[in-house]
Amino acid sequence: MTGLTIDPFTSMPIIILKDLEEKSALPIWIGLIEASAIATELERIQLARPMTHDLLKNILDALTVRVGRVAVTDLADNTFYARIYLLHNGRELEMDARPSDAIALALRTKAPIFVEKRVIEKSRKIDLSKESDEESRKQKWTEILENLSPEDFGKYKM
Repeated sequence: MTGLTIDPFTSMPIIILKDLEEKSALPIWIGLIEASAIATELERIQLARPMTHDLLKNILDALTVRVGRVAVTDLADNTFYARIYLLHNGRELEMDARPSDAIALALRTKAPIFVEKRVIEKSRKIDLSKESDEESRKQKWTEILENLSPEDFGKYKM
């Protein structure tokens, strides 16, 4: 499950990936343009002209290439990495991508979104803020993530 919300401290968009049981969530901070591309699809907004991810989907469809899945595969230096797995003529092709682009494409193609376990483990160590009080910072983020509801995912509007 995915959704968008706004970081209450920086006002930057965050995409939230939840596991199937909705027991844990992985926040990934993204840019405004990337959030716009994701929000457009989540809100089912139809635009007069195709956006970049819509164009890419149209090209893949025309070439009979299918997005099999996308995966958030790594986290290094507070940067997330993703892969897009394309299926064509019985072959699987693997492409490097930013998570926001991979997720925007996955939403448009109805492809499943995965997160590797090591990313979840590493994400627990992310420095979320410059605050000096480590315990206070942990408590704030624990409260925010634990209190996310489905309605929170509709907060981001274009």
